[in-house]
Amino acid sequence: MLANGYNQGVKVAIRHPWNVSTSRAREIQESLAAEVERSGDVNGVRFIAGVDISVKRELGEATGAVVVLEYPGLQVVETNILRSGLDFPYVPGLLSFREAPLILEACAGLKTGPQLIMVDGQGIAHPRRLGLASHLGLFLNVPTIGCAKSRLCGQHDTPGLEAGSYAEITDRGETIGAVVRTRRGVKPMYISIGHMISLESAIGWVLKCGRGYRLPEPTRLAHLAAGGNLKPGGDTV
Repeated sequence: MLANGYNQGVKVAIRHPWNVSTSRAREIQESLAAEVERSGDVNGVRFIAGVDISVKRELGEATGAVVVLEYPGLQVVETNILRSGLDFPYVPGLLSFREAPLILEACAGLKTGPQLIMVDGQGIAHPRRLGLASHLGLFLNVPTIGCAKSRLCGQHDTPGLEAGSYAEITDRGETIGAVVRTRRGVKPMYISIGHMISLESAIGWVLKCGRGYRLPEPTRLAHLAAGGNLKPGGDTV
């Protein structure tokens, strides 16, 4: 799908083929998980990207969207939306093999290179510690944060009711993320390290990118764009 590894604002390093068996996909995840950097503060951010994908399972088609916002105002400066068929089957825990190629192609088409990427999906809060956000981070070499709407694995207490309250998510004795209340009175988000960022910093950035909604603004707008509900300037349809 990607003819080359570089296109203007974003460099994409392809680390492995996508057309593999499910057993091989799990082996790749386990291997790449060891390369994920779980620390770091992200400073000097001017552009933040949000990515999401909308899948029509019955048609085997998907729409991938990446929206770049200028920080701190969070105005939309660029949007790239691509549609394609899906080559990898739907297998829980292996969604990055199904969705990442389209997202990476959308990122490769950007003219504006983000310094931070928020992903609608899991980071290391994944059974093999390599969800979509971590997979993308390794390919893009950019700090990434997993911003999921639901839990994939692990246990946690209920966070407080106030915005900014959170509780750690643990799995097999390891902290793999946090369940974060981004707004009072709404369900929390499941935040995890993607790549090249600490959990504390990831939580902080998600809260800084809130605009009164449950989802942080980058992934909220990417979700709208993937569903065909975002105009080029950032207004909703």
